[in-house]
Amino acid sequence: MNYRHAFHAGNFADCMKHALLVTLLGHFLRKPSPFMVLDTHAGIGRYDLTSEEAEKTQEWKEGIGLLAEEGPDSPLAPWLDLVKKAGCPRYYPGSPVLTSMMLRPQDELICCEKHPDDKRKLYGLFTRTPNVFVHERDGYEALRALLPPKTAKRGLVLIDPPFEEPGEFDRLLEAVHTIRARFPTGMIAIWYPIKHRTPIRAFYTALQDAGVPDVLATELLMRKPVDPDRLNGAGLIVIKPPYGFAEQATAQLNRLETLLHAQDATVTQITAE
Repeated sequence: MNYRHAFHAGNFADCMKHALLVTLLGHFLRKPSPFMVLDTHAGIGRYDLTSEEAEKTQEWKEGIGLLAEEGPDSPLAPWLDLVKKAGCPRYYPGSPVLTSMMLRPQDELICCEKHPDDKRKLYGLFTRTPNVFVHERDGYEALRALLPPKTAKRGLVLIDPPFEEPGEFDRLLEAVHTIRARFPTGMIAIWYPIKHRTPIRAFYTALQDAGVPDVLATELLMRKPVDPDRLNGAGLIVIKPPYGFAEQATAQLNRLETLLHAQDATVTQITAE
């Protein structure tokens, strides 16, 4: 399958992933020292919800389309404020745009996108943004080339692969080992689809067996994960989450569960600190 996110932008999985991402980045802003974000599978950065692809699936209507009336006191408000500033309801911002909107002059974002057409679109968004760098390269390969960061001791590596080829969880486990070896102070966030439980349980076990400490799993289920051919939910693993994030994530996921008519939302500590 040749995955293109334009068909799925703004769906429930995006809402879950991006709300939590904004919360993670907010913790970096509490200190004046610079931080770096490496986005390994960046996509095109911004998606037109009136496009032919978005109109074909209309997945956004069951995602961001249900959140327009959310108020300023909502746990989702920091993320939704950025979404609106980025042009929603017509345009939905992906992780590169959301991250770029939160950067200070001393911070930087490095985006990797291996599809040439997508890379060109992404590059076009940031031609006048001096602290955002766009690379046409494989995101997993970039971990060895771009880590540790040269300008910051703090940072987040966001891995959001398309899961279009077998063995993705194996590649993710290898990526975790690479990041921990090259950037031990860095935080890691990994998005994954939930179709059925078997590969996810195996991934959790592999992280435990490898002795990876402080692994937190956040999940939003739209339905029971019994159909391996259907996207039944989504998860975001965070390695070395900041203090207080688990409580924030719980509040955000519970709110999304209500607004998106999901079946369940969970925050689980997979390994201890």
